[in-house]
Amino acid sequence: MHEAIGRRGTGGFTLMEMLVVVLIAGILLGTVSARLQPRNRDLLQVEAERLAQLIELAAQEAQVTGAAIAWTSDGHRYRFWRQGSDQAWSEIRDDDLLRARELSGGMAISQLRNEAGRVQPELRLEFPADGSMVAFSMDLRLGADVYGIAASPVGELRTVPGQEKIHGDMAAR
Repeated sequence: MHEAIGRRGTGGFTLMEMLVVVLIAGILLGTVSARLQPRNRDLLQVEAERLAQLIELAAQEAQVTGAAIAWTSDGHRYRFWRQGSDQAWSEIRDDDLLRARELSGGMAISQLRNEAGRVQPELRLEFPADGSMVAFSMDLRLGADVYGIAASPVGELRTVPGQEKIHGDMAAR
């Protein structure tokens, strides 16, 4: 009995042990949540690939339907337009794919360059019914990250991360 009085209870944790466990749990939670949140570059890549596919679809639809289609943007959203038989342009609202879209969370289309590499004052592309396409490139930005889309004169589209000069490469093909 004398022995039992002198021993300290060993059934609980000390304050230091609890702090270490909380610290480790916090580090693990921070690491996991950081990996689950997409980076700006990943978001830009997804949007650039989506926009490139929609531009390609618009060019193909213009050729199939025989009606020119245009793409316009104010930098934060974009729309597709169809030219009618009276030569007037009307926004495409009856197509679920070529509908108006808004870029998410601070993303912006910052530049559109023509085949000579000159920045265009207006963010507008036209896809004639004959299937021809002008070479162009554009930048999508989110924070400090940039993702580019470029088209060659033969209609080949690609997306490239960073501020690389992709236009010249595409025009040469």
